[in-house]
Amino acid sequence: MGIQKFEDLIAWQKAQDLSLEIYRKFESNKDYSFRDQIRRASISISNNISEGFDRSSNADFSRFLYFSLGSASEVRSMLHLANRLGYLNNNEFNTILIQCNEVSKIIRGLINSLNTKT
Repeated sequence: MGIQKFEDLIAWQKAQDLSLEIYRKFESNKDYSFRDQIRRASISISNNISEGFDRSSNADFSRFLYFSLGSASEVRSMLHLANRLGYLNNNEFNTILIQCNEVSKIIRGLINSLNTKT
């Protein structure tokens, strides 16, 4: 029996965990446009996974997973900038970057799995 709902996907769960971490680390950041952008990008990862899951085909789901992967790349880029701006120390940066890379890796695996089924 396959996965019945997007909440059961490890990719979605890990993306939600990443968003929580982003929210916590940047909640008191006074650079509001930066804070809002990295939050939106992190939320977009899990939202695209969930939206794609309920589409009518594996091809549609895969397309939304690529959107999700793009959002994860945006978060990674912003993490590098946050570190350079001093919004994150090196330890915080490395911890969240590892988490973000894990999410991307899981999404890539899911895409590959869908592509082999078509």
